[in-house]
Amino acid sequence: MTEALVTDVPDVSTDWYHDIVQFADGTPEPVHWFALHFTEGAIVLLGILLVLAALTRLVGGDLRGRALALAAPVAVVCAYASSEGLKTLIAEDRPCRSPADLVIVAGHCPPAGDWSFPSNHATIAGALAATALLLHRRIGLVAVPLAVLAAFSRTFVGVHYPHDVAAGLLLGVLVGTVLTPVLARPVADVLRRRVRRDATRPAVRPARR
Repeated sequence: MTEALVTDVPDVSTDWYHDIVQFADGTPEPVHWFALHFTEGAIVLLGILLVLAALTRLVGGDLRGRALALAAPVAVVCAYASSEGLKTLIAEDRPCRSPADLVIVAGHCPPAGDWSFPSNHATIAGALAATALLLHRRIGLVAVPLAVLAAFSRTFVGVHYPHDVAAGLLLGVLVGTVLTPVLARPVADVLRRRVRRDATRPAVRPARR
C-alpha cells in the first residue's frame, strides 16, 4: 500500500475543515440527506446543463460554436484526468482519517489510496461550469454557483479539505476555459472541410424511367 506523501496540510485549511464538519454534524438529518444526494447529483445536473448549452450551439449555431460544443466534453474529461494525475503525484491523505473519532456526514471515509488533493468532484464541477459558460452565457450563470456549491459539499460531507476543493474547482475552470477553444480549432477545420466537400459534391440526378 502506498503511503501518503503529503502530511503537512495548511493549518487554516485544517481549522476550516473541522469547523465546517462540526457545523455539518449539528445540522438536522434532512440536511444530511440532501447534502449526501446533492454532492453526487450536482455533477449530473451540471452535465445536463452542459448538454443543453452544447445543443444551443449544435442546433442552428455557427461553425465555431459547433466546434466548441464538440470540444467541451473532451476538455471536461481532460480536466478529470489531470486531477487524477495530481492526486497520484501528490498523494495527500483524506482529512476524515484523523482523528479516528471524527463524525462526518458522509458516514465513512473513502478507502486508503483514494487521495484527497485535488478533489475530482470539484474539478469536474469547475470544468462543466466553465465550458457551459463558454457555450451559453445564461446557462453558464446557472452552472457557476451550482459548481461552487458542489465543491463546497465535498467538505461539508467531510471527505475533502477546503483547499482540496478550491484547487479542484480552479483546475477544472482553468482546463475547461483554456482547452476548449484550443481543441475547437482542429474540430472547426474538420467541419469546415466537410462543409466545403459537401458544397462541391455534384448533385445526384434521379434516374429516368
